[in-house]
Amino acid sequence: MRRPDLSALSVKTRSRLLGTHERTGVLPAAARYLVLIGIGFIFLYPLIYMISNSLQSPADLSDPSVTWIPTAPYWDNFRSAFGALDFANALKNSLLAAVVTALLQTASTSFIAYGLARFPIPLKKLWIVLVIATFFIPVEITSVPRYVLFYRYGFVDTLLPSYLPALFGQGLNAAVFILVFVMFFQSYPAALDEAAALDGAGRFRIYLRIALPMSRSAIILSLLFSSVWYWNETAQSQMYFGNTFPTLMHRLSEFSARYSGMMSESGAASTSPTQAIILAGTMLAILPMLLFYLVCQRQFINSIDQSGITGE
Repeated sequence: MRRPDLSALSVKTRSRLLGTHERTGVLPAAARYLVLIGIGFIFLYPLIYMISNSLQSPADLSDPSVTWIPTAPYWDNFRSAFGALDFANALKNSLLAAVVTALLQTASTSFIAYGLARFPIPLKKLWIVLVIATFFIPVEITSVPRYVLFYRYGFVDTLLPSYLPALFGQGLNAAVFILVFVMFFQSYPAALDEAAALDGAGRFRIYLRIALPMSRSAIILSLLFSSVWYWNETAQSQMYFGNTFPTLMHRLSEFSARYSGMMSESGAASTSPTQAIILAGTMLAILPMLLFYLVCQRQFINSIDQSGITGE
């Protein structure tokens, strides 16, 4: 009877465990998945904790045996948070302050970037350096002069202090999107613009019909990042229009006081919000952006892959 070749078996086992040039081994694959699961848990833990605790009743919160899974979903936390946030009105203000501003910023930054990418502008590299420099200037340095300017023109307590900078390419982190659009416009052949010009198309028509469709990924990236950044921005918006157009994030910052006032008016025995109600309010405040991301997830990932932006 022929004895098995132990050396051949050991080589085969080693290749399966450690892998080869053509195939990943079991151990490297397992280590990779363990690292990814660990990183994913670190990022998802706050969201899981928020969902779990926001659905717990007062009895569950006081029961040490209930940690992650509530005995039964307690939706009164969300009803109370919905009223304290004045959710419908605050959501409308948030959409006006964030999404509309993101649309204006995307349009303006793409227009500026097309000029930098396709026109022979004198000292073009200097202008690009100055655009990059605006990204590194702290907002606190320009906040006082901007407030004085908008106050003199009577724009305070309106949405214009948010709309106007975005419209003229000076919105929140606008330099990032200008550079992204410049890279996209420089990536497709200039011969397409020249062919359209020979057919009688003007510069603006070339920008609308050729440049913008070619930069679809950059447009999606700019819309998503701008919407999230403007949604979460509270300092500047509170300074300019927070009292007139309170957003969800503004309502969330004063959640405890509004909830206590609402409970006092109703004659409730307890006027302080529980941890579950506070987490329910936080969940409602971030829910629109979560849904926005879930709807645009595929386009968002494709735009990140093509642009190389990390989202920091």
